[in-house]
Formats: sequence, structure tokens, C-alpha cells
Amino acid sequence: MKTLSAFKRKGVATLLCLLTPFIASSAIAGVQTAQKKPNVLVLMFDDMRFDTFSYRGGPVNTPNIDQLASESTRFDNAMTTTGLCSPSRAAFYTGRWGHKNGLDDNVELYHTRLSELDPSEGGLIKRASDAGYLVGHVGKWHLGARGTEMRGAEIDLAHGHEPRERFSRVYTPYSKVPKVKGYYEGKLDKNGEKHEYYITTEGTYEETSAYKKVIAGKKMIQQMANDDRPFFGVISFNQPHPAYRVPEPYASMFDPSEVELPANHLAKRVNKPLAQDGIWWPWHDVGHMTDMDWRKSRTYYYGAIAMVDRMIGELLQAAKDQGVYDDLHIVLLGDQGSMLGEHTLYDKGPYAYDELMRMPLLIKNPNLAPRVVNRQVSLIDVTPTLAGVMGLENDGDVDGQTLTPLMQQGDKAKEGELDLALYAYEWYNGSWFGIRALRTPEFKFVWNPGDARDEFYDLTQDPGEVTNQINNKVYKKQIALMVKLMKQELKRVEDPSLKKLEHHAKAYL
Repeated sequence: MKTLSAFKRKGVATLLCLLTPFIASSAIAGVQTAQKKPNVLVLMFDDMRFDTFSYRGGPVNTPNIDQLASESTRFDNAMTTTGLCSPSRAAFYTGRWGHKNGLDDNVELYHTRLSELDPSEGGLIKRASDAGYLVGHVGKWHLGARGTEMRGAEIDLAHGHEPRERFSRVYTPYSKVPKVKGYYEGKLDKNGEKHEYYITTEGTYEETSAYKKVIAGKKMIQQMANDDRPFFGVISFNQPHPAYRVPEPYASMFDPSEVELPANHLAKRVNKPLAQDGIWWPWHDVGHMTDMDWRKSRTYYYGAIAMVDRMIGELLQAAKDQGVYDDLHIVLLGDQGSMLGEHTLYDKGPYAYDELMRMPLLIKNPNLAPRVVNRQVSLIDVTPTLAGVMGLENDGDVDGQTLTPLMQQGDKAKEGELDLALYAYEWYNGSWFGIRALRTPEFKFVWNPGDARDEFYDLTQDPGEVTNQINNKVYKKQIALMVKLMKQELKRVEDPSLKKLEHHAKAYL
């Protein structure tokens, strides 16, 4: 006769047998739960236009970027928040416009009033660190010295141009003034070049400052791959910011005499705001530029994009070599575009032309099929998108809208909704402009509260934005509608300039 304890042992054994599949399944689920926090890598580039890559039909062969685009959601109509480095980056990290995060101008540069993004604005870096992520940052930050460290980045391979000491004196371009003056006098830099615009750097690709960031980026990827925690990393390059500087073979990769120029190249600015004539930095004085100078500036920019493609290829290969690529979420973006002679403008300034306002944006989500999205989206939308993917706690107002529905369903995800993007240019290195621009696929309205002249462009008929139609009565209804839509957007994001717009807008309603 079996004892009670034997029955108990048999019962326990039977119970274990019955529960084993569930225990195993739960263990697997537990592992999956632990792995649900995805790894995220952001590749950010400085002043990178949207229109030069081969996947966009541009003039530069970019096989590595093209390959990433084929695995990603392509946002072919992505807009920055501000055509200026610090405020666009502050908007990206915080998900809030400058009137909320406190940073609406460049930092650390002549003659700005700002030194840093307030440390209380933790942004994606602090939120990811608080959520248990290993956070790393390589390269340009441009939001104040040691800002990534203060927000919890454990891997801080700076290699940026910002100072390492907080509240240091601002960079002032004293040496640039005589150099530009010399161009008017026929003086040239080494190799007969104008180094405030285009430079053939000495040495090889491996000897460039950009390549140092590639090496640091590979090191960061390796460190992250060897850590058990999920990781959030940013590799941020100064390329292709002007002056356009590349070594051979990139400097002579494109023939300047054969380069195709856009219809608005060197277009005269007629009926435009006065600020567009301003010499905000010495190199904005372009009266000395010859046709060949402009062509070389463009081809050196193209060479920089070809070099950027090589850099991206190396970093993606590093992620593959470390075994983290397949499950890696990747964001490739520019902080804003840049002018290459359109409207006779160089670099950037207080205006809202597409060459500056638009930017490249690719988001690779390994769990979603690649697709092309044509709706207009904003840089500020990337923040809630990544926060949602990583499961980050909210840290305040969210001005953007997650892009996940568009990544899942494409343009049909927002059928019937307004297709528009808001843009602002509050300050430019200490000078106030207060510009707000609203773009739809057909029109663009630019409100210039620091000037007596606004702008309105018919993008269908005039994609180069040469002719300002603000006083054309033919567009009265369209202008009134754009003003109404801008008012709605400013109200939505609680922009304090709304009251002034309502007063100024009376002329258009």
C-alpha cells in the first residue's frame, strides 16, 4: 500500500510534468520581455540636404545610404524645426519647441545670449538612462559643454567642436574677416581655393576629423554590444557642414564645369525680407564668388556626401560584425539643410527656403516592412516616436506626433488629416527674427514679424520659391487659409507669438 507521502511525491511530479511546458514558455516569455526594450542608434549629420542621395535621384552615388533606405521607412518630406544647429537639436532631444525648452538660438557662438540647454531639460538621453538603457554619444552635441554626461551618457566619446568647459567664452570669427576681404583682392588659399567655402584637406580619408568619429562610433557600438543592457546611442557628425572640406579622391570626384545647377541658383532676391541680405557671418559675404567658386562649393559638398556614405557603411558594418544589426532600430537624419547658391545664399540664415528647411529622415524598425511616406513630418516627431519604441517615461509636453502609424500603414494612416509642417526661426546668433513658416504640399506661408514683408510661395508652380506672391490677389483665399492653419498650429503648441500673429494676420483675412 502506497504511503500518503508517495502519493504526494507522485502528485508533485505529475504537476511538474503538466506545468513544465508553461514554465518553459513563461521563461521564454520572460527573456522576450527582457529583450523587448530595443537597441536604438541615431546617425545625425550637420547641414545635410535632402536631395543629393542616389535613392532620391540625386547626383551622388550613395550605396550604403540607399541600402539603409531600402530597409527603412523613408520620410521623403521631412522638415526640420529650425534651420540652425542648436535649436533644431534641442527640439530633437526634448521633443519641445524652443519657447518651451528655453533654447531657440545657437549656443557658444558670437554673439548669442545662450550657453547651453538647461540641464533640467533631460531629453531622450536622460529619459533613456533613467529607463535602464546604456547611453552613448559620439561627436557634435552643440547644446552646451558636457551636456551628454550631465544627462547620463555613460559612453561619452566627444570628438565634437564644442568646448569641454561650461560657460566658456564664445567663438568669434576674427580671422575670417581679413580672409574674406582678401578674396575680393584676389588672394586665395592653398591650392588656389577659398577655404571659407571649399577645401581639399591634406592626407587621406583615414586622417580626417570625421574618420575619428567613425572610429569612436565603432568603439561605442562594440562597448554597447558587450553590455547586457539595451542601448541608446548617438553618433553625430560635423560633416557636411560648410566650409565643404574633403580629401582626395572626394575633392575631385565631381567635375565643377559639368555640375547641373538648379533653376534658382543665384536667383536675385526680389520682394524678399531684408534679413536675407544680411552678412551674419563673414563668409555670408559672397560678392567675390565666381561661377567656378560656386560650382566648386557644390561639388565639394557632393564629395562630402560621398564620404558620408562611406562613413555610414563602416558604422553599419560594425553593427553587423558585433551581431546587433538585425534587431537594431536606426534613425538617420540631418539637423537641417544648407544653401549652395540658391537665391545667392550660402550656408544658412534667417529664412525658410526648402533647401534649408527640408532634411533627410530614414527610420529602420526591424519589426516593420520598409516603405515610403510622402506626408510632411517634422524633426520634432522623431522624439515621441523613439520614446514610444523604447518605452520611456514622459518628461513634459510633447509637441510632436509619433510617426509609428505612418511607419505601419504609410500615408493612408492619416487620410483626411491636414498635411502640413511648422518651422520657426526665432533667433540667429543673438539677432531676433521671430519667423514662423507653415508648409503644405502646395503652398508655403512665411510670417516675418521682425519685418514689414511676409512671404507666400506656390510650390506647385514655383518649387524654387523665387517669386513671393504675398501681394498677389489671385492667392488671397490660399493665403487666408494658410494664416488660419498657422494660427491653429501655434495654438496647439502654445506658441507665445500667436497673439502677435493674430494682429498681423488681419491684413490677410
